Amino acid sequence: METSPAIVFDLGKVLLNFDYAVAVRRLLAQSKCTLTELLNLINQSPLLLEYERGTLTTSAFYEKVREVSGYEGSFEAFQEMFGDIFTPIPEMVQLHEDLVARGYPVFIFSNTNDMAVRYIRRHFPFFSRFDGYVFSYEHASMKPEADLYEVVEKLTGRRGDKIIYLDDRAENIEAGRARGWRALVHESPAATRSWVESALAT
Repeated sequence: METSPAIVFDLGKVLLNFDYAVAVRRLLAQSKCTLTELLNLINQSPLLLEYERGTLTTSAFYEKVREVSGYEGSFEAFQEMFGDIFTPIPEMVQLHEDLVARGYPVFIFSNTNDMAVRYIRRHFPFFSRFDGYVFSYEHASMKPEADLYEVVEKLTGRRGDKIIYLDDRAENIEAGRARGWRALVHESPAATRSWVESALAT
């Protein structure tokens, strides 16, 4: 029997929208810096990239934010506010659920961090219904670096056109295409669903 393709989803901006400004506004009330300073410290910053690469633990990331911002809240409160930045993209969550119901293997492939993943696991039940997960912070590597794509291939047991990959960033998609993956830059749920269905039909 021919091996079915694996569908590999990016997480942020594909299944869940996120906005670090939400966390920043909440953290600001207990910090000693301006909103702009705190946003620059957290939002897609070098510090966040270190955390998402796994070179900083959660506690070390918290301590660095606290040191620079003067944040005076508890570690527990910080974790909850830092994680509470996500909202589901219903059409994409439904696409995932439909693929699961049809028996296709589905995977998450994300540049992300421990606090985000733990928050998502607690608050979004659909997240538990994937066959496997590749998170940047667990492998000390980030998309579009090739070694993280190799982890996906090992986890899925598939290579080349047996991997169907969805991501919102063009550079990540190009890295997948360079390995022979069938890959789409996600721009709208309707267009993505149509492309996935076409890919599965061939």
